[in-house]
Amino acid sequence: MELFFGAFTSEWEQRRAALLHELSLGGRRSTAEEELRRRMKALAELGATGSGGGGGRATPKTRHAASKSIHGTAAKASTAARPMQVRLAAVAQGSQPAVVKMASYGGGARVGAMLNYVSRGGELSVENENGERIRSREDLAGIRADWDHLFQNRAESRDIGSFTVEIAATAFASDDEMHELVGSSLASGFGDRRFAYAVEKNDDDSMTVKGVVVLRSGQGERLTGDEKAAGIIQARYDASAAASEAAAQFSFHGYGNGVEYGSGKLRGLVESHGGDVRDDRGQPVADDRAAGDLVQKEWRGDLHSRKSRDVMHLIMSARAGTDVAAFEGAVRDFLADQFAGHRYVFATHDPANDPKEAGQGGKRPHVHAHAIVTMKSESGDRIETTPAVFRQWRVAMAEKARDHGIAMEMTDRREFANPPAYTRNQVRPVNREGRTEHIGTSEAAQARYDAKRNGRRTLAKSERSRKYTVKAKQSWQKIALASGDRRIVAYAAQQLDQLISGLSAGEAEATSNVVHADFGSKFRANLVPLQKLVLEDNELRETSRTDFEAYERKVETALFKLERIVGPEERSDFDEVAALAREHVNQRRELMQLHEQRNDAIAEQGGEDQQANRRDEVNDRWDAAVAKHGEAVVEAANDLLIEIEHNREGLDRIEAGDLPHDPKAFRAGLEQGLERAAELAVQGNTYMREVAEQDPDLQRAIEKAEKGAQRPEEDKDNTPAKVDTVAEQQRDLRNNETERQPNENEAREAHELASTVDATNRLQDRVDKDKEAAQRGGETTRTDPAQQHIPRLEELEREEMDKRERDRDDRER
Repeated sequence: MELFFGAFTSEWEQRRAALLHELSLGGRRSTAEEELRRRMKALAELGATGSGGGGGRATPKTRHAASKSIHGTAAKASTAARPMQVRLAAVAQGSQPAVVKMASYGGGARVGAMLNYVSRGGELSVENENGERIRSREDLAGIRADWDHLFQNRAESRDIGSFTVEIAATAFASDDEMHELVGSSLASGFGDRRFAYAVEKNDDDSMTVKGVVVLRSGQGERLTGDEKAAGIIQARYDASAAASEAAAQFSFHGYGNGVEYGSGKLRGLVESHGGDVRDDRGQPVADDRAAGDLVQKEWRGDLHSRKSRDVMHLIMSARAGTDVAAFEGAVRDFLADQFAGHRYVFATHDPANDPKEAGQGGKRPHVHAHAIVTMKSESGDRIETTPAVFRQWRVAMAEKARDHGIAMEMTDRREFANPPAYTRNQVRPVNREGRTEHIGTSEAAQARYDAKRNGRRTLAKSERSRKYTVKAKQSWQKIALASGDRRIVAYAAQQLDQLISGLSAGEAEATSNVVHADFGSKFRANLVPLQKLVLEDNELRETSRTDFEAYERKVETALFKLERIVGPEERSDFDEVAALAREHVNQRRELMQLHEQRNDAIAEQGGEDQQANRRDEVNDRWDAAVAKHGEAVVEAANDLLIEIEHNREGLDRIEAGDLPHDPKAFRAGLEQGLERAAELAVQGNTYMREVAEQDPDLQRAIEKAEKGAQRPEEDKDNTPAKVDTVAEQQRDLRNNETERQPNENEAREAHELASTVDATNRLQDRVDKDKEAAQRGGETTRTDPAQQHIPRLEELEREEMDKRERDRDDRER
């Protein structure tokens, strides 16, 4: 057929027609095929989709245009992972981990069943890569045909077969003799293949043997597990010596693929025969656990199982309570970004709208999405599911979730000492209501399942993983020290403790590789104390700057001594040791600085908080007293209380040795203040009486004043003037001097006492004047005795000292 290029308007169609024409002529076939494949790949990357036998699929939307599928060697590099410390700090603040996990692979034949599961039998709509909603069963069935050109359609291997053998034999003396005959008969037919069986005795002394067998032999011959295979086995048995002992008839009635199928069949055999099952070596298979161990541990290597991987089933999930619409948008963007050029559908399973009942595995407590993705893209690239790819998927999913307002981060189990995940082949479900409960298919699988479900802390053992865990520990340390939020600090400290407890045994070993090197004897001998010094207090406890500087000097001194004995052949080893030691010291320095910053911040915040709390407490007490007694009453009582506290403080400082003064003046001032306060209380000041309930001295003074209430009204209502009080005290002193005939020292002490009292009264007058001036200016002074008495006391001390100097000068003159 001759092609006319002008009949095509599209440049791509012209090129495609030219290549097909070249192929039809038989020229440069391989080159034309490569060009065609390259062009198709470029077309898919630009967002167009060829028909490819797919039945008229619409062109993908422009959101695929700039993306490229994950294939070949690595995942997309367009999404960069955030620094570890940033991610872990976000997790400590409440961000949820990104969950992207592989549920299963499947061949093209299983696509219909997988779509039926995702769509809940057509009750939920699924969305394809073009954003189209598909719900009807007819449209869902059409997806299989639409994707067919992307499938390899490779048949799964037949790994396990179910068989039945009818053996005609006489009665046996014992069960052991019976099992010996059965085992010999089966081995004669199956050869070196592994099998397990159970015996059912019939009424005519014949036996029906049922069991499962590995279809692949040690030499690589694989039986098909059907009637043809039964004929092959029958012929081998009839030609063997065992056929002369008992007639046997072999038949197959089913086959399957993989360890999961084999484990299920063997467990069913054990359950139906009460545990009376034996393997090809005569060992009993007593229960489900033993059946799982036999298939998982012993038969797995003999299966050489293969399964077509045309599609993969991915699950993306989020915590309960996550916004469903935002999560669905994040999943949509994630799939479009990571699987451009591939065909896929996805559906969101929301517990509120899931039509499947909880007892049947539906209505899970958290929102999640299922995606069925073709492994092969339209350009021929295949997805490779390596650990690095899965990590990149989690990074991308977290980024898309954050774009939709969901706090989510990529996490690594090594950052939290989490145990490794279990696979679907290692467990089988026993209860699907709520969170699916499983049991392990072997002892090792059960241990792994229990560790994961119970949150048992586990550290990866490879050297690379241990180094990663050390970095995670350092990140948690920095988060715990730098954060001011108590919840974040507590969470980081918990994770840090878990990592440290796991690393404590192996951390010294990981950093002591230099000790075990084959150095010279002197070098090795001096390296051991250096290692102990560098690793001193290796848990990096809080260290002061002085201690750290001393530690740094010791390390440098040890390095200097070690360098002096290093030979030319050991120089490179020493340089490596010195670099490691100084790196460790630098980490200690950084941690010490972080401790200092944290302590300074705590001290500053604590001092401000304490002062603010003290001010708030004083103001609260003042407001409460004013509200209860009135401002005038509280003001009057407060003035006297300040004076009383002032004198009490002076006496306490004299007693403590802080003031070299005679206490008589302060005692006199205290007695005078108590008398005036008692007078005020007797006159009706309720606030003063309230304070007296907590002050025994003031209470006694009030009681004394009340007893003297029979004095004349004018004496009771008026408080003696300060000048009269001073004069009275001076007269008392003179009378005492006349009666006792004091000497010169006693006269000097009396003179100093009078001077002190006079200075106290002058200071009180000045305070009263200052208060009246402040009140005239519209200010309301709320004073606290504990805060005001110290400046007054210092002023009183200065005046008293000046007075004494003047008196001493007068006496000397």
